[in-house]
This record gives sequence, structure tokens and C-alpha cells, in this order.
Amino acid sequence: MDLPVMPPVRPMLAKSVKGVPREEGWSFEPKWDGFRCLVFKDGDEVELTSRNTKPLTRYFPEIVAAAREQLPERCVLDGELFVAVGSRLEFEVLQERIHPADSRVRLLAEETPAGYVAFDLLALGDEAYADRPFSERRAAMEQSLVGLDGPCHLTRTTTDPAEAEEWFEQFEGAGLDGVIAKPLAATYQPNARTMLKIKHERTADVVLAGYREHKTSTPERPLLGSLLLGLYDGGKLQHIGVSASFTEKRRAELIEELQPLVCPLGEHPWGEWTEFLVANPGRVPGTQSRWSQGKDLSFVPLRPERVLEVKYDHMEGRRFRHTAHFKRWRTDRDPESCGYEQLEEPVGYELGRILSGGAS
Repeated sequence: MDLPVMPPVRPMLAKSVKGVPREEGWSFEPKWDGFRCLVFKDGDEVELTSRNTKPLTRYFPEIVAAAREQLPERCVLDGELFVAVGSRLEFEVLQERIHPADSRVRLLAEETPAGYVAFDLLALGDEAYADRPFSERRAAMEQSLVGLDGPCHLTRTTTDPAEAEEWFEQFEGAGLDGVIAKPLAATYQPNARTMLKIKHERTADVVLAGYREHKTSTPERPLLGSLLLGLYDGGKLQHIGVSASFTEKRRAELIEELQPLVCPLGEHPWGEWTEFLVANPGRVPGTQSRWSQGKDLSFVPLRPERVLEVKYDHMEGRRFRHTAHFKRWRTDRDPESCGYEQLEEPVGYELGRILSGGAS
């Protein structure tokens, strides 16, 4: 492989902002919920690399084949791998595609095939594009990637903030994560937060069910690492995620404050889960999966008597997609009243309508 831009390359990143910028000079596009992936193609040679420059090629043979057939002869693209089930993106199903057994990889490539959506250009033919403004990179993509109808796609864009705000409201129903804003005049800057991301933000009242100690915790100075959160469903307390953003001072205060709630695991609603050797579909505390091999997943069980309000952005199945942010204690709420029915459900939207939208 001999391209104007060669791996490893760390992709350009985004910083969170509250809303869609209204001033001129921005290009907006959907924020895809998948694996960030750079595609390097030189003839029949195709390499896929992750956000952290790790190889993804062996896990997605169907995308390698599609890149050979659909993409320009020599190119370097930045984009996202995704798996759709019906009309929605499903991140949990995408995660299952990373498997050590080649036979399993081949089977999953047929059963849950991935797609690839390109949203930036680093090289085309013998020319590097990273030093060119995004307006030029986008124009070159529209010319060279015309007619893609899957599994490779070109993301749609708009320069209209009002349309971007409509996408923000509508596209979550297809499993997308928000909206990305790119400065039209900016060059491609690897590993720099040049873009903006506007993500959904919601709150929920959840039950405190346990905690894990911080990696720097010692017997002399115990520190809380994360709070384990739950919601009731059919009378059972289900694990929904964690909250972990605290100062060192607050970590020390919290671990002391919560000691009166510590209980034996056998008396805890999650005690029955200790029999699992691998994570069950709810990814419950204390269980292992190929994503957590070697990590200490033990936790300190707490009597589920306290309720807290957290801020979260996105759901992944039955749990928070990312770490939730602590807002406040809710002493006015009974734990048993905290269920899934309080969570906001996005209005459904067809993924195919987004992928076929093209440029605006």
C-alpha cells in the first residue's frame, strides 16, 4: 500500500456544545452511533482502522469487499461503521462483531452485516486532501462517491442550521446520536477537537444500588470510583449504568457517606447475578465479557434505599449508552417508583431515509 496519507492516523474529534451554531460557515451532518473507522484503499488492498488506530479489517470482511467494489481506486476516507436492525442503528449488535474466532466473524458478517458511511476525505488518487478546507473535501467526495447505495454510503450534509435542528429532533428515532458541525474553512486536523457535537441530553431519577472503588483508592484513603445505578422493571431492579464524574474530595466524602448502606451481596437484588461467568444481555455488575477481560468488575452492594437524579444523553438497549452525570439526590422519591416508564422515547424514523438523503 502506497497512499498520500498512510496509517496510522487518529481521526479528527469533536467537542460538545449545547446547541446548533446559528452563524454562517458551518456544515452540519448526522452524528452516527457506531465505530469510527478510517478506510485506506490502494487498489485491492484495503485496511480499516479504529479511532485508536487499531486494525478493524478482519472483523468486517463485507466492508472490505464493498470498499473494493464501490470506492475509488485509491482513497483514504474517514467515516463510521454501523449495524442496522430494521430501520434503526443497533450499537450492541455492532459490538458483537468484534470476535476472536474467524468462523464467528464470517457468520456474523452474513447474519448482521455492517454498513459504512463516509463523512470526510483525507486522500484521493495521488493527492492528499487533509490540508484543504472541508468545503473542498466535501465537494471532492460528492464527485468521487456519487451513486453509493450501500453497504457504503456518503453522509448527507446541510449548511442550514434550521434543517440541522430538524435532523437533531427527527433522526434519533433511527438510532442516531445527534448532529455534528464542521467548519467549512477548516483543514483536517487529526486528534484535534475541531468539530462540534450536539447530543441529546435528558434526566432520570435512578436507584443507587452499589459502588466501585476508584483505581487510586487505598485502605488509608478510600475513594469512590463510580456509582452503580438501577431502575425497577416488573418488580426487579435492573442495572442501567454508572455515574462517575466527581472530584477527589467528593469521592472521599461519598464513600464515607454511603457506608451505612453497605449490605451483604446475598441480601442484594443483584446477588443472583454472581453465578454468571460472562455478561448477560443486561451487562450486570461483576460479570465478564470480551470487552472487560482482566478488569476488576467487583462492586460494593448497597441497600437500594437512595434515589438520585442523573443527566444522560442516549440509551443503548436497556441502559445508558455513556456514563451518566450526577445532578442531585432525590430524597422525595421512593426507589420503587423509579422505573423505565419515565425515560423519553424518541419518535421512530426510517434509517433508509437518512442514508438516501445525499447532500442538501
